[in-house]
Amino acid sequence: MRVLGIDPGSRLTGFGVVDTSAGNLAYVASGVVKAPAGELPNRLKVIYAGVYEVIETHRPDLLAVERVFVARNAQSALILGHARGAAICAGVNLGLPVSEYTALQIKQAVVGKGHAAKEQVQHMVQILLKLTGLPQEDAADALACAICHVHSTQGGAQRLGQAAKVLEVARS
Repeated sequence: MRVLGIDPGSRLTGFGVVDTSAGNLAYVASGVVKAPAGELPNRLKVIYAGVYEVIETHRPDLLAVERVFVARNAQSALILGHARGAAICAGVNLGLPVSEYTALQIKQAVVGKGHAAKEQVQHMVQILLKLTGLPQEDAADALACAICHVHSTQGGAQRLGQAAKVLEVARS
């Protein structure tokens, strides 16, 4: 199964593609769709087109996207929701099923604790996918979203235990 993870943002939308086969994760691609400064409709168009292109290029089986939460600024959450909607529409228009995960669920699945720092997420994504360097922050969050989907559908608790062992070995 090939999963495309999306970390939505109105300026930077991270994407990460992973394959899973026989319980193993494999890195395929990651990056960022950069929306230009300016009016929101134009940024949404770029996000839609960028995610559409990633889907056309990498042919994932499913889209996993981070859910928006309302923190202190409702206006920011609303704009983020628009960016998220543009990414979801690109997937749905190409026939992909969509799964949604909260930031808490994503961090729990990848790091083992729901309030992990972004640096911890980057580090665990690097370890789990055997990357030679740390992925860019937005790309790491998107890869983490894809990993979260894999963990939640294929024995997440067992895989989280394996991830903890990998981290222990890496620290030794």
